[in-house]
Amino acid sequence: MNGSNNIQTPGSEYRGRLAPSPTGYLHLGHARTFWTAHERAVARGGKLILRNEDLDPSRCKREFVDAMFKDLRWFGFQWHEGPDMGGPFAPYTQSERRTFYLAAFAKLKAGGFVYPCTCSRKDVHRAVTAPHAADDEPIYPGTCRNRRSEISNLKSEIQINWRFRVPDGETIRFHDGNLDHQKFVAGRDFGDFVIWRHDQVPSYQLAVVVDDAAMRITEVVRGEDLLISTARQLLLYRALGLKAPAFYHCELMKDHHGVRLAKRHDALSLRSLREQDLTPEGIRMSWDFLV
Repeated sequence: MNGSNNIQTPGSEYRGRLAPSPTGYLHLGHARTFWTAHERAVARGGKLILRNEDLDPSRCKREFVDAMFKDLRWFGFQWHEGPDMGGPFAPYTQSERRTFYLAAFAKLKAGGFVYPCTCSRKDVHRAVTAPHAADDEPIYPGTCRNRRSEISNLKSEIQINWRFRVPDGETIRFHDGNLDHQKFVAGRDFGDFVIWRHDQVPSYQLAVVVDDAAMRITEVVRGEDLLISTARQLLLYRALGLKAPAFYHCELMKDHHGVRLAKRHDALSLRSLREQDLTPEGIRMSWDFLV
């Protein structure tokens, strides 16, 4: 699969997006990546869309949603569509977009792209030697690939996830606006991945593909840790008959130990930096010196 043939180039209107997940407070790494998205939209005279990616009910909290809006506004972000102002492709909160995900899930099932899987996360980790270093997700060993009839007869209390069947051996190629040409081999660099969870929650992979297509995003700006996710998502775009956006992956910000910033780095959260009386302008002038 030559991804470049399936990726749209921005037309008359550039549409970028900010897509934070309210599972913790936004930190300096989020801010730098989001600011890149903001600047690319401004430079092209385009629009920036804010989407609240609150899919996981066990991890997403209202306090983090409120903090997200406050922190983004304080930092100087401006968006043209979003949960707080609506827009032509509302709703902009993922927990309110379930009907879109169900429709895509049904299309994937009808096309034979997915299969039911009874393997738990623990089962998968036991079956493989190590996760793929690029994104920490172990390559699924294919345990349930050919067990469809057997699984369909299991009792209803058995937990079933639905996995996308990747075309083993196919090379997924795409051009990244920041990191140049990328390629990943299905079945070697990543395996069959979950698109619908046993608790009836769509996966990140499915939800962002559906939403970015529906909201007509022309370029996705995000961290380089999601490069392999882009390969997975290009397969979903193809299976669903959707046009993929362009991609721009940013280098990750790391702490002084060389570990990428995460929401556990509370001292570098935008909330903490604001409480230290730092200014957004000062932060943007000295990103790396604050880590």
